[in-house]
Amino acid sequence: MLEFREITIEDRPRIQKALNTSDFRGCEYNYANNLAWRKGNNSKIAFYKDFYICAATDPTFSCVNPAGEGDRKELITVLLQHANSLGQPLCISGVLEDQLPFFEENFHDEYTVSTNIDYYDYVYETADFRNFPGKKYHGKRNHLSRFKNSYNFVYEKLTEKDFDACITFAAKQFDEKGDFDSGSAVVEQFAINTFFENFDYLEEQGGIIKVDGEIIAFSMGDRLNSDTFDVHVEKADTSFHGAYTAIANTFSQDIETTYLNREEDLGIEGLRKSKQSYYPVFQIKKHRLCFK
Repeated sequence: MLEFREITIEDRPRIQKALNTSDFRGCEYNYANNLAWRKGNNSKIAFYKDFYICAATDPTFSCVNPAGEGDRKELITVLLQHANSLGQPLCISGVLEDQLPFFEENFHDEYTVSTNIDYYDYVYETADFRNFPGKKYHGKRNHLSRFKNSYNFVYEKLTEKDFDACITFAAKQFDEKGDFDSGSAVVEQFAINTFFENFDYLEEQGGIIKVDGEIIAFSMGDRLNSDTFDVHVEKADTSFHGAYTAIANTFSQDIETTYLNREEDLGIEGLRKSKQSYYPVFQIKKHRLCFK
């Protein structure tokens, strides 16, 4: 029987081993994300042999397609038994395109498939953010140029001395939006604090932009898999024209991976428009399988 419990900082080595084995590019397959966003759906974790399972438990049980190696058919059978013991159907999210044939071959008539574009990850060439090349990035280059010409700014790598100021900056933005009844906004503040509390251990990287000595933008994330960096947080004061473009450009100079995963748009129209404006090279299509 599987035993689900809350994720802890001590779980990282075992979880990371499973994630490295699978080398998935979806943002769900990131230990730092799993730790920081655990309050979102009251997520819990379990291990089965060399597999790592992360599941939402509120309002119902639903797990991310497990990472790791071993007999995957046996694993899914065990998950089916666990869901059955809860009196619930088994639903598996984050199933990637190349993972569907396994389910078709082994469980072809036992589940339904759905997709939701709101949860597709946006993936970009890191080099595009460093350079904004070609005609399509003309607008981004203009925003960046205007920012550079308008403000006396400095870019610095994010270090421990900046943590409190960044947390305060993010909290101020939260207060100014006044979205206090939004569960996701509250959970985001918890996630941001978690990233900073464990910054070094999670091997986070970050960058900040200061104008006249004050932080007006910051970004942070960590390596997701062998060729992709996951940008967890990006905050900027929009009263400084081009601040978001500037932090995206300057922080990318410090990132060595081929790709950037800038995660989902969650169906938020403004966020979708922003992510599309940077011209992703592809989106990670994710499927949700619910067993009958």
